[in-house]
Amino acid sequence: MIVDDSAVVRQVMLDTLSKASDIQVIGSAPDPIFAREKMEKEWPDVIVLDIEMPRMDGLTFLKKIMAERPTPVVICSSLTEKGAEITMQALSAGALAIITKPSLGLRDFIQDSSADLLHAIRAASMARLQRLRPTAPVRTSHSPNTHSGATSSTSAMQERMGSPKLSADAILQAAGSQSTIQTTHKIIAIGTSTGGTQALESILPELPKTSPGIVIVQHMPEKFTASFAARLNSLSQIEVREAKSNDRILPGLALIAPGGKHMLVKRNGTQYHVDVIDGPMVSRHRPSVDVLFRSVANAAGRNAIGFILTGMGDDGARGLKELHDTGAHTYAQDEASCVVFGMPKEAIKLEASDEIIALERIPDVIAKLSNR
Repeated sequence: MIVDDSAVVRQVMLDTLSKASDIQVIGSAPDPIFAREKMEKEWPDVIVLDIEMPRMDGLTFLKKIMAERPTPVVICSSLTEKGAEITMQALSAGALAIITKPSLGLRDFIQDSSADLLHAIRAASMARLQRLRPTAPVRTSHSPNTHSGATSSTSAMQERMGSPKLSADAILQAAGSQSTIQTTHKIIAIGTSTGGTQALESILPELPKTSPGIVIVQHMPEKFTASFAARLNSLSQIEVREAKSNDRILPGLALIAPGGKHMLVKRNGTQYHVDVIDGPMVSRHRPSVDVLFRSVANAAGRNAIGFILTGMGDDGARGLKELHDTGAHTYAQDEASCVVFGMPKEAIKLEASDEIIALERIPDVIAKLSNR
């Protein structure tokens, strides 16, 4: 079901989705009131939902749906600070994924972003409905919108559609065994995708200020990661922020890779810091979990703790294996607590994890490993 007040958006999405043999559009509507009437006749498996609409906004409709009959929802949001803030509220209310909608060049943009649209819908369709639930109450946070325009987003979509699937070799080489690295600090690396926003909202607020430094890749479009980091920061004892190059990784600090950039961990003596760089997509993502995990394996070796969480696809599976092989403690989220059991499943296939773990146990595991 497509719910958007723009007839152009609805038609272009319909044209795009009709070309996919595994997706059937059962209806479209200009606002939630019309959508709800159509859903009385046939309930959709996935809803693509605009935020700003007449009569009822998308966030209100989302909350009603999650209370009545939890259904996977993909948010179609504008690339504005206001749009990012409301989208964070939607993710906390149970939405699974974001596709971006700029104010200019809409038809061309949506045509270029068809791969992301299809990926988001397919991932949402695989979601475990019992895991769709609101997380912590939304607190208002104000984060600067450090990006402008839609050119980089559009070119990213074109790149994803037209380029081969690359490995982490496209960004950095594996350094071989790093099990002998000696530093004074542990480091935690987390990679996640669909369902990860809620997973991280379950983990980070439970961690004490004494927790080791944390680096995170959450697949999310650029323009949104700063707002997501600000929201997590408002909920947590530790500090959470969007990463910038040369940020040091310190106890009590979590750094989230900016959308549209790769994040690498590097070591200078006994200190860790991050580099935020451009580069080709790896495993069809930028930021890529594989890139982060390889860099952590190179820099930290056995001093690292790696977690691969809910998400569609296989980004991070090979990187977690590299972490495992350097002596790091590695964990994959279990199927029962995943929204989409894709990335952890692929890591388990590679024997990359020391343990398969429920989401609810992760904060305690981090606390115990951090004290060793």
